[in-house]
Amino acid sequence: MLIVMAALPGAGKSAVAGALGRVLPAAVVEVDPVEAAMWRAGVSHDQPTGPAACLAAEAVAEGVPALGRPVVIDAVEAARGQLRALAARHGGPRVLHRGDVLGREGPPPTAGEPGPGHRGVRGAAWQSVARRRATYEPWTDQRLVLDSIADLGSNATKAQEYLTTVR
Repeated sequence: MLIVMAALPGAGKSAVAGALGRVLPAAVVEVDPVEAAMWRAGVSHDQPTGPAACLAAEAVAEGVPALGRPVVIDAVEAARGQLRALAARHGGPRVLHRGDVLGREGPPPTAGEPGPGHRGVRGAAWQSVARRRATYEPWTDQRLVLDSIADLGSNATKAQEYLTTVR
């Protein structure tokens, strides 16, 4: 099973992906550390490292289900088409869409802070996340929407329950 976590920066995708990985158990492949590794390797920040990192994470994740293990991919919502195609190649959409934090007043608790273990990742400034709101298109296909303000344990449990119903 391949599970895609996708949402705007600062929504807490990495936290839920990690919790879900522990509960299932599943491998977790995060795009942000892959992109940060590209920067540390000398690839300029003005290059399209986001899409390249997503492709690299996709390549890593593709082999995990063949080993009989689920895998969770953690990526920003901009890669949704690419990630939907990947999920479809692995038995249909298993997309967990982290709730859109932009409907709330002010930044979410994680806005501007890179996730744990994201060495070299620049946190998303709340202002840049808010600017994305103008072009953000909500997902309309089958998915689970988690409330970004709910506690991590509740979100991980809700995600696990959802996955048992869509298998």
